[in-house]
Amino acid sequence: MNDEIGADERERNDELELRRLRWRCRRGMRELDQLFGRYLDRAWRQASDAERGVFLRLLETEDDKLWHWFMGHETSSDAELQRLVESIGKLPP
Repeated sequence: MNDEIGADERERNDELELRRLRWRCRRGMRELDQLFGRYLDRAWRQASDAERGVFLRLLETEDDKLWHWFMGHETSSDAELQRLVESIGKLPP
């Protein structure tokens, strides 16, 4: 019974966090909005706490840098950010 309550609470917290993140993922570029939305829809719930932290750091990055990273014109000097960018880029539409 206690595990069910904990799981329910965790799920509610995840949903609240997802709503906040969807707002934070709204960028000046539709393409970035779509990439981040895809990650939230397909990978966020299963992501480890460490990966979620990397995603939050990714959201702090300027749009122009993000766009160059996702397009492959540049790479991030931060290996964790670069891995996540590549992972997000491979998610199906």
